[in-house]
Amino acid sequence: MHRNLLRRYKDTWADPYFIFTTSLSLVLFAGAMLFNFWAIHAATERAGSAVTDIILSNIPVFEVDGLFIYGTVAFVLFAVTILLSHPKRIPFALHTLTLFIVIRSAFTLMTHLGSPEAHYSSDFGVSINRAFFGADQFFSGHVGMLFLGALAFWHITWIRNILLAGTVYFVAVVVLGHIHYSIDVASAFFITYGIYRIALRFFLREHTLFLSE
Repeated sequence: MHRNLLRRYKDTWADPYFIFTTSLSLVLFAGAMLFNFWAIHAATERAGSAVTDIILSNIPVFEVDGLFIYGTVAFVLFAVTILLSHPKRIPFALHTLTLFIVIRSAFTLMTHLGSPEAHYSSDFGVSINRAFFGADQFFSGHVGMLFLGALAFWHITWIRNILLAGTVYFVAVVVLGHIHYSIDVASAFFITYGIYRIALRFFLREHTLFLSE
């Protein structure tokens, strides 16, 4: 196992294009994260009033902050593990995730909808609240990212199934905690699929690397 992993890294770092596109993806990803944090801050500062929701208005608010935050950490660790175990997957994954973050941040800046009137507030502290519970309503990033991962790994059944299960998990968490409106959750699937198709078009060479062993 260790020999196979070492061989994979030797093969990838001997490829000049891999080094170029990986370096570029890291820089762009860092820029996208900064843009995302700024967009969340801007949206939270300008957040408007809450609106009624066909689902949220008819169910109570549940305590979900632990499920939300620890679930996020667990799936981030899972994603990092499956990417680092096959370094050829890294460029396409980062480019696609960067595209996802930039597009979602743009939606966040365009839509200053306030959080649901009755929603769960985390007691994990100010930093966690700002990072996870801002007014970036449309569309649900957690649901979208897990579904994006499932689309990317559709050819590997066990990974796809775990990520689809994670998608369902976050749908339940954000709805039960009134963290997102139902439209944020429903739209995430359609927008994410569109983002994935764009990524396939613009990062074809990286996708070929992603599929190779």
